[in-house]
Amino acid sequence: MTKRPVKTHTNPKARTGHDAMADVAETIDTAAHAALSSLTGGLSPAALGQVYADWALHLAASPGKQAELGVSAVEKFAEFQSYLMRCAMSQGDKPCLQSGKRDRRFRHPDWDAKPFGAYKQGFLLAQQWWEEATTGIHGVSAANEKAVGFAARQVLDAMSPANFPMTNPEIIEKTVEENGANIMRGYQNYIDDMKHTVLHERFGADSGYKVGENLAVTPGKVVFRNHLIELIQYEPTTDKVRPEPVLIVPAWIMKYYILDLSPENSMVKYLTGQGYTVFMISWRNPGAEDAKLGFDDYRRMGPLAAIDEVQKITGSSRIHAAGYCLGGTLLSVTAAAMARDGDERLASMTLFAAQIDFTEAGELMLFINESQVSFLEDMMWKTGYLDATQMSGAFQLLRSSDLVWSRIQHEYLMGEKPRFNDLMSWNADTTRMPYRMHSEYLRKLFLNNDFAEGKFMVGDNTVTPYDIRLPIFSVGTETDHVAPWKSAYKVEQLTHSPVTFVLTNGGHNAGVVSEPGHPRRHYMVHSSKDEDQYLSPDHWQDIAEHKDGSWWPEWVAWLDAQQQGEEIVPPKMGKALCDAPGTYVMME
Repeated sequence: MTKRPVKTHTNPKARTGHDAMADVAETIDTAAHAALSSLTGGLSPAALGQVYADWALHLAASPGKQAELGVSAVEKFAEFQSYLMRCAMSQGDKPCLQSGKRDRRFRHPDWDAKPFGAYKQGFLLAQQWWEEATTGIHGVSAANEKAVGFAARQVLDAMSPANFPMTNPEIIEKTVEENGANIMRGYQNYIDDMKHTVLHERFGADSGYKVGENLAVTPGKVVFRNHLIELIQYEPTTDKVRPEPVLIVPAWIMKYYILDLSPENSMVKYLTGQGYTVFMISWRNPGAEDAKLGFDDYRRMGPLAAIDEVQKITGSSRIHAAGYCLGGTLLSVTAAAMARDGDERLASMTLFAAQIDFTEAGELMLFINESQVSFLEDMMWKTGYLDATQMSGAFQLLRSSDLVWSRIQHEYLMGEKPRFNDLMSWNADTTRMPYRMHSEYLRKLFLNNDFAEGKFMVGDNTVTPYDIRLPIFSVGTETDHVAPWKSAYKVEQLTHSPVTFVLTNGGHNAGVVSEPGHPRRHYMVHSSKDEDQYLSPDHWQDIAEHKDGSWWPEWVAWLDAQQQGEEIVPPKMGKALCDAPGTYVMME
C-alpha cells in the first residue's frame, strides 16, 4: 500500500487532532475511490458526471437547439419511413446514409438487402442525430463537447446491429453454413479468454511468438544495468560503421522490442545493416517497490545514464538519440536539460510519434482532467502502480468498434480464432507504471502542459523545448489516436531547431514499424530551418513531397547527413552482462 502525500507542517508538534482526523478522512476517501475504480475500469464517475452535466444543463437552457433537434428527429424518421416504403414496394432501396469509409461493420453486401438494410439505415440515422445532439450547443466547453460525443459513440457502438447475431447477415450466413458450429467455437473462445483473465495469463502467450526465440532476436549484449534500465548494444553487421552511434529510447509504458520484432521488420536490424552502431534502452517492469520513482528518476537513470555509457563504450563525443512515443517526450526533456546545462553530447534527436505539447493530444485527453487524474492516483494507492490491463482498456475504448465489438463479433459469434502476428503479440506483452511517475507525467505533461509552457522543473530550474537547438527528425502517423500527427508536428513551432518532419500512413504502431518492402506504404516529407517561416499543418501538407515506400531509408539518409567524420572499424562491445534481449524485458 502506497502512502499519498499528506499536508506538511513547519512544526511537527503543531499537528492537532483536526489534522489527524483530516489524514484519516483522506485515507478513507482514497480507499473508497480505489475500491470504486475496480467497478468502473478506472474511469472517474465524477469526471463523467461533470461532462454530462455541462452538456445537459446547456442543452436544457437552449430552446432553439432543442427545436432544431426535434425537427431533425422528425425529418430523419420521415426519411426512414420513406426508405422502408420504397423497399416494401420494390421501387428501389436508395439508402438514406452511407457508412464511413473506415467503418468496417457494414461491409458485407447483405447489409444493403432486406431486412438488414433497414437495421443499418436506422442505426446510421440515429448515430447522425446523436452527433448533432452532442455538438454545437452554446456554452459547452470544447473538451466536454468532445467527451460527451465520445461517450455517446460508445453507447451507440454497443447498440450497433452488427453486434447481434439475429441482425447481422454475416453471422447468420456463417451459422447456417456451419449448422451452428461457429457458435460452439465462439463459446470455447470466450471460455479460453475468461480463463486467461482469471488466471492473469497474457493473451497470445500460446501464439508461437517468444521473446528471444523469434522476437527481439537481433544479436547483442546487455552492457549496462541499473534499477530502471538495461542497455543493449547490438553487434555490428558491417566491416565499417558510421563514426557516431545511435541510442534508442522507447516509451517506459511498453516493451522495447516493438523496434526489434521479427527479423524482417526489425528497425534495429535495419540500422545495423546500414552500418550503424545501435544501443537500445530496455525498461524494467516496475512493481510496488518502485512506487516512489518519479519522472526525474526515469530521466537520470534512463536516457542520461544511457548516454554516459554509450560515450564510455564508443568513445564518441556525439550521439544521435531517437525516442518513441513517451520515450520521445522523455528524451526531449533530457535534451532540453542538457542544452540548458551546456552538455553538447547529443548531435541530433529523432522522435517517433512523440509529443512535446499536449494541448491537442487526441482522444486520449478525454480521460485526462483533474477529477480523472485524482481518481487514477487513488486507484494506484493500494498497489503502488497502474496495472497494464487498466491502461489498455482506455486505449481499446478509443477504437471500440474495431478493438472491442469487432472482436466479439468475429471471435465469439463467428467462431474465428484470431491470427496473431508479431505486433499483436508485442501489444499483449504489457507493462505497469509506478505511482509517482504516472501521476507526475499525467499532471505535468497532459494536464498542465508544463514542458511546452516552460514550467517543467528539472533540478532547480525550468526547461523548455525552446532550449533545444539540435537537428530534429520527427515522424507522425496519419491515423494516430495516441499522438495525433498535428500534435507531433508542434515540434516545428516549439524548438529552435532545423526540423525534418515526416507524415506516414498507418497508426501509432504500424506507421512506425514500416520496414522497406512493406506493401502499400507511403509518406510525405519536408524540411525547414529554424529561421524559416512557420508553416501550419495544412500548409505543410500542401508543399510536402509525396513519396512511396517506407520512410526508414529517408531517416537513414538524414542520419548520414548529420554524421561528422569518416566510417570507422566498429567499436568494441561493452562488457557483457548477458545476451540480448536481457532480463528486464522478461519481467511479467
